[in-house]
Parts: sequence; structure tokens; C-alpha cells
Amino acid sequence: MTVILSFAAGCAAIFFAAKYFSVRKSMRGVCRDFAELIGEDTNTLISVNSGDRAVRELASELNRQLRELRRLERKFTDGDHELKEAVTNISHDLRTPLTAIYGYLELLHREEKSEQVGRYISRIENRAEAMRRLTEELFRYSVIISASEGEEPLPTDIGAVLEESIAGLYGAFVERGISPEITMPDEKIVRCLDREALSRVFGNILGNALKYSDGDLVVKMSPDGSVEFSNTAENLSGVDVGKLFDRFFSVEAARNSTGLGLAIAKELTERMGGKISAEMNGSILTIRIEWSDFGEES
Repeated sequence: MTVILSFAAGCAAIFFAAKYFSVRKSMRGVCRDFAELIGEDTNTLISVNSGDRAVRELASELNRQLRELRRLERKFTDGDHELKEAVTNISHDLRTPLTAIYGYLELLHREEKSEQVGRYISRIENRAEAMRRLTEELFRYSVIISASEGEEPLPTDIGAVLEESIAGLYGAFVERGISPEITMPDEKIVRCLDREALSRVFGNILGNALKYSDGDLVVKMSPDGSVEFSNTAENLSGVDVGKLFDRFFSVEAARNSTGLGLAIAKELTERMGGKISAEMNGSILTIRIEWSDFGEES
């Protein structure tokens, strides 16, 4: 009798051990499939060969969640696409009435008018110009975020693009009384990047310095290709800095600001595999761009 009980106990132990390892194997398969499928654009669901009820119920619930997640993702993608198209169309449509406004303002300048009327016209021109800049920036931003990809990355001399960007705005800096201090390595730093996008990134950051700087600008490029732009900005706070790359955020004290320049710089930098950040040390604002190793030209 004892032998029979021992044999039965042994058989039960073997059965439960086999069951345990089978369930563990099935669970690992479910976890593996879930991890793969959640990051893929596919309608494939988790499949299990286990006869264990709990494992099949778990797989069924995970499949239900996958279907719901994909439904929400499609809804978000469609809505995002529609929003981008709407922004592009609106910014484009605004150009027509703005052109008409400028036309009528030109006609008003030819008419006899009092000094008070002249002041009113000047204010209208200022507001129309601000709206024109915002419309153009909005249009450029909508085009950038709607594009699936930019130009094919090619070996690009970062220093050369930076020098061109600074030279292009040098006259504007002189008008503001700003003499940029530039430090660059002697050797050429080449990375596989979109040259046009890189030029726009540098241009937008330098344009930001024109708006916020209290009269200085330090540009420093490191041997690894990272670039820092620093300037005194008494009118910024730590909270403001955290929002500088947000769409449409602008500091009230900044003249002619649309709040899109740095948002565009962030979008393009990240699209090229880089990272852009901002920090305040006392009254000094520093914007830093870093590049991933994979962009290095070997």
C-alpha cells in the first residue's frame, strides 16, 4: 500500500512539475509575443498552444487590449493628420487677406491724411507685419511636422554650416550691438545630417538669441560636434526655459516672437537623431545641441 501511495505521489509530482513548466513556458511565450506585437504596426495577435485555462484567458485579455490600443492609435494618427492638414490650410488661406490688407495700406499711404490717421496706419502696419510673420512661421512649421522625413542624411561639416548661419545674421547682431564670441575646434567635424535642416536649426537658435539676448552671445562648438549658444537673458525665468521648445510659447518681453522658432529647431534636431536642451545659470541662458554617435562620419 505504501509503495502504491509513493508511486501515486511521484506520478502526481511529475504531473504537476510538467504542468508548472508547461505553464511557465507558455507565459514566457505570451510575454515575448506581447512585447514584440505592441511595438509593431500589424494586426497579428498573441497565439497560445497551452491548454491551461488561465494562460488562454490571459492571452485573450491581452489581445483585447492590443486591439483597443491599435484602435486608439489609428484614431490618434488620423486626428493628428487632419489637424496638421487643417493648420497648413489655415496658414495658407491667411495669406490672401493679408495681401489685401497690405494693398489697401499702400493705397492709404498715397492719400492725404492727418498726423493722427498716419499714426493709426502705422499701428495697423505693425500688427499686419506681426501677423504675416506668425502666418509664415506657422506655415513652415506645419510643413515640417507634416513631412514624414527630410533630405537623405549626407556627410555634413557642422562647423561650416554654423559659420554660414552666423554670417547670415551678422548684420542683425551688429544692429543690436551684439558681437558674437565664437569658439570652434581646428579640425573639421563631419556628421551624417540633413544640411538644410541643420542650417534652419542654427538659424532659429541664433534668431532666438536676437530676441532674448541682453547684448551678448557666446557660441562654442566642441570636438564631438555638440554646440552651445549662451547669452544673458534677464527677462527669462526657470519656468520660461522649461517651455521654450513648446509650440506657440513666447515671452511677452520678446519682440516679434511667434514661439515657433525653437519648436521647429527641436523637431528638426530630434528628427536628425540629436538632442536639444536649455538651461539657466543665473541670468545666462544656454541652448545646447548634441548628436548621437550613429551620426558620426567614420
